[in-house]
Order: sequence, then C-alpha cells, then structure tokens
Amino acid sequence: MKHMVETVTGPIAADQLGKTLIHEHFVFGYPGFHGDDSLGGFDEQDALETGITIALQLLSFGVDTVVDPTPNECGRNPELLKEISERTGLQIVCATGFYYEGEGATPYFKFRQGLGTAEEEIYEMFKKEITEGIRNTGIKPGIIKLASSKGVITEYERMFFKAAARVQREEGTVILTHTQEGTMGPEQVELLMELGCDPKKIVIGHMCGNTDTDYHIRVLEKGAFIAFDRFGIQGMVGAPNDDERIKTLLKLVSLGYTDQIMLSHDTVNHWMGRPLILPELIQEKMKNWHPAHLFENIIPELREQGMPEDNIRTMLEINPSKLFFHQEAKINS
Repeated sequence: MKHMVETVTGPIAADQLGKTLIHEHFVFGYPGFHGDDSLGGFDEQDALETGITIALQLLSFGVDTVVDPTPNECGRNPELLKEISERTGLQIVCATGFYYEGEGATPYFKFRQGLGTAEEEIYEMFKKEITEGIRNTGIKPGIIKLASSKGVITEYERMFFKAAARVQREEGTVILTHTQEGTMGPEQVELLMELGCDPKKIVIGHMCGNTDTDYHIRVLEKGAFIAFDRFGIQGMVGAPNDDERIKTLLKLVSLGYTDQIMLSHDTVNHWMGRPLILPELIQEKMKNWHPAHLFENIIPELREQGMPEDNIRTMLEINPSKLFFHQEAKINS
C-alpha cells in the first residue's frame, strides 16, 4: 500500500504533497474569543473569501499543500478548510490537538485531570478523530498538534504528549509541535522518543525562535524534523529578526541538515474575534508576516546567499513527503 496523508478532502499519496508549507493558519482564535461575540463575532464569509484569496496566491507560487495545525480549542474549522480546498484545489491538512497551557483552553481537561480521567479521554479524542473523523464531518486530521510552555513542559501538557505518543504508536500519525520563545525543542523530542515515538514522524515547530545552532543540533541529531516556520514574525513572542533566522538556517544547511528542515510563516489569515490591530512600531516590524513572504523575500535572499535550488526544493517538497511517507497509514486497511 502507498503511504497516505489525510487531507480535508480525503487521503492522498505522500508523494503527491508537492511544495508544502508546514505551518499556516487559515483561521485562529485565542480561547475566549467566543465571549466577545457582540463585537468580535465570527464572519465565516469573510474567512472563506480571505482563505480562497490566500490559497490562490499560494498556488500562484507553486504551493500544492498547506498544513494547518490550528488546535481544537483555537477555532479549528475543518468544514471551512474543506470548502477552501474544494474551491481552489489547494491541498490542506488539518490537525487534532490542544494548545499550550498558558494560551490554551485549560479548564475542561484540567478539571478532568483532577478526576483522574483526562489522559485517557485525550487519547480517545485523538484516536476517534484520526480514525473516524472530526465530529460528524468525516474529515480526518493528518497530524496531531502538541505544544509546550516557555522553559517547561507542564504536567497538563504532558497528558497530551502521552496520549499523542500512544496514538502515533498505533496509527503512525505525524506529530507537529509548538515551542514557545525558542525553548523546549530538545526536551519535546526526548520526551516523545521516551514515549515510543518515531522521530522521523515528528516536526518540532518554531525552532527558528532560537538562533543557537547547538539547540537545533540537539533535536536534529535525534532524527526529528525541525521547522523554520515563523518567517515574518519579528518583535513579538521573543522572535528573532529574519536575518538572524537566515544566518542560523544557512549554518545548519552547511552542517548537512538540509534533509531535516521545513519552512513556513505561522500566519493567521483570519482572526477569530476582533481583528488584530498591532501598535504602529510592531506593524512595521511585522509588515512581511504574510503567506507570500518566503517566495517574495526569503527564498530570493537564500539564493543570493548561495543556497542551491536543490536545498530549497528539499526543504519545501522532499522533506514534507518524507515526513508523511514514514507514516504507516491505515486508510482503507
């Protein structure tokens, strides 16, 4: 059987992913946005129109697939993603997962954690969505999203790591993570491997939040993938500037790690709740935080710095295919 990837419109072969952005959000909302619905209600039509516009723009740059790792409690909308995909032809992979403790919706599973049932229930949630689909949509996630806090993987977060590892051992599902402000990448991969995960099915996200190559190598030497997936984010969430990201990326490539790196922006195309209005100084720093930034600015700069086309293709096309090719799919089995 071919190795398959679940997209919002159904399974495809891993070698059909093509040029892939590994971390973008078509919609995202910090938990609590529902309570601001008098002034920040969700405009689904605007989200759809914006999503279609972005998808067509990405297709014009040759992008075939976007992985949207929006956590369950942060506005995940598989039906919307499916409509965007059907209207444009862009392949979209959605997630099952929860956000890190500091910015996620914690009371529900924290309460159940106190009852002693939460870890098993999180496992059941992941398992059901991956094998049967999200709610009654029939849309299956292609990845599990995990996240940790700045400088620590909390006991709350560990429940999700343990449940995800159990599902990966059973289903072969790819795990993609959020790291906070350039911390806990090595600890994440070490924990997941201790729990029996295959590092070739792990992407440690937001690694470009840290410019210390030793930090990166501690993850890479374990065999996991890393994502330089926040190009354009500057002046916020402890992020370095893009020129620092580029220097770190070029160093890792020179050390021979090209075949473990993937690229993206972590953009939010439509905010759940009120629109995001940044202070003027931050707006200037964040002016390139959009889904075309890699193609308009970063990749040309990498070429200018002497990066071969084969390396760029490897990070955007070959590595995502390898990530999911290692996944032992059970679709139609």
